[in-house]
Amino acid sequence: MSRHQHQHQHDHHHTKDLNWGDMALFLEREAEIQGPAYARATAWLGELVPAAGVRRVLDIGSGPGVVTALLADAFPAAEVVAVDAAPELLERARARAESRGLGARVSTLHAELPAGFDDLGEADLIWAGNSLHHLGDQRAALATFATKLRSGGLVALVEGGLPARHLPWNIGIGRPGLEARIDAVNAEWFGAMREGLPGSEEEIDDWRALLASAGLTPSGTRSFLTDVPAPAPALVREKVVAHFTHQREVMEDRLTAEDLTTLDRLLDPADPHSLHHRPDVFHLTARTVHTARKG
Repeated sequence: MSRHQHQHQHDHHHTKDLNWGDMALFLEREAEIQGPAYARATAWLGELVPAAGVRRVLDIGSGPGVVTALLADAFPAAEVVAVDAAPELLERARARAESRGLGARVSTLHAELPAGFDDLGEADLIWAGNSLHHLGDQRAALATFATKLRSGGLVALVEGGLPARHLPWNIGIGRPGLEARIDAVNAEWFGAMREGLPGSEEEIDDWRALLASAGLTPSGTRSFLTDVPAPAPALVREKVVAHFTHQREVMEDRLTAEDLTTLDRLLDPADPHSLHHRPDVFHLTARTVHTARKG
């Protein structure tokens, strides 16, 4: 499983040179901003599978453990295992669990999937948050998830939804539609990323059909909205600045000179049109959760 998995839909780009210790705070803030939406999602899972009967949960691609802690809250009788390929992020997950009094029930597992599938063990619930698409053979991965599920257990895939938006279409500088053009670049990157994965198999993103092909019974799909309207609070504004800063760094050879100039102005604290001062900065996105049951 690629360490890049934690940034799907907000920072698709090359990651081979990323410092995961430096990225941890960004990833934490991203998940915290969407925390209320994820809390609603985990509460919904508790309606699909009896919370008292869930004894072990796997959080595949846990990152710094924000959702791991939410899963532990939603399933108070369960051991929750944060599974990730980045030790730095697992350290954050452990610290977050300890700070919330969940240390006795939250553990971590360093695993690079698919090679580490055998280390996962059985579970009553498997949560894969924007991680499945970073495995070359998604159909085979789901079949493996099915073998790890206990009878009556549930798989929850976070895949799809809506790309994040932070600015209006016309921001008064540069050509309107900047974020749509950034999305187009990210979409091209995503296709190339999928093609380059070891054992990559092309699949239609029909998650219900893929779950059924693994021998699971689809049990519902819901999308969960995160809507932080303008004017954005300081935490969201800081996250938006970090997001566009990173986009500027990785898209220098992919965007037009005009768009790069616009990004430079958005990131310049001395510019009155910058993200630091704009009253119209917001955060709007949605995450879609697909579920299926074993047996």
